[in-house]
Amino acid sequence: MSCLRAGVERTAGVAGIVAGSASSSSSTKPKRFAGRPAPATPLFTNRGRVGGSLLPVSRAADPKISGVVFEPFSAVESELATTQKAPSSSSYGRTDFHPECEAAINEQINIEYNVSYVYHAMYTYFARDNVGLANVAAFFKKESGEERHHAEMLMEYQVKRGGVVKLETIMPPHTEFDHPEKGDALYAFELALSLEKLNFQKLRHLHEVAEKHGDSQMCDFIEGGLLADQMESVYEVAEKVAQLRRVGKGLGVYVFDQELAVGQ
Repeated sequence: MSCLRAGVERTAGVAGIVAGSASSSSSTKPKRFAGRPAPATPLFTNRGRVGGSLLPVSRAADPKISGVVFEPFSAVESELATTQKAPSSSSYGRTDFHPECEAAINEQINIEYNVSYVYHAMYTYFARDNVGLANVAAFFKKESGEERHHAEMLMEYQVKRGGVVKLETIMPPHTEFDHPEKGDALYAFELALSLEKLNFQKLRHLHEVAEKHGDSQMCDFIEGGLLADQMESVYEVAEKVAQLRRVGKGLGVYVFDQELAVGQ
């Protein structure tokens, strides 16, 4: 009996030592993630689940997160409402495009087409067999195509900005360009120079309209795509006028025509 009692006491003592060691070990063992703060807001939530996927939680809604300068879903609400209410008869992509800018572009389209029409008339005049200045004719044909190209550039821009292209009436040009004192070539090139300078002034006015309404993108389009080319055209035609004034009428015009072939 005494042996049994001694064995029980020894077993209890060993159990107490083991329990004490376990308690001491658990209290002194360092925590693996001590010092790391728990995430303030979960990155994803089940709320608003779409098609089984988790939607991101807006960080701007958490007052603990600072430095958020742009919240796209909030900023786009007004524009989204405008887009959703836009009728099918209106442009969906039109953005800050003033009606005066739209009207000014349509006016410039008409100017470009009118100038192109005049150059086409000059081309057919100098291509006649009784005039016989084929290279002068080719020059004005090329100029007509360039003016038409500018009109098409303006139309394409108008459409991309959400405007409506309105083609106006084109005035019929003169078909005869002979001049009793200057001759036909000099008279035609002086007329062409006047048209190029007028067109340059009209493009500058178009730029002023865009600048008036703070349309920097339209200003950039006019400066890069139209004004630079127009300046070069003014210089080129002015040079031709100077050359024709030197050579006079008759044989000099024929030599001028031959020189044009080399330049083209």
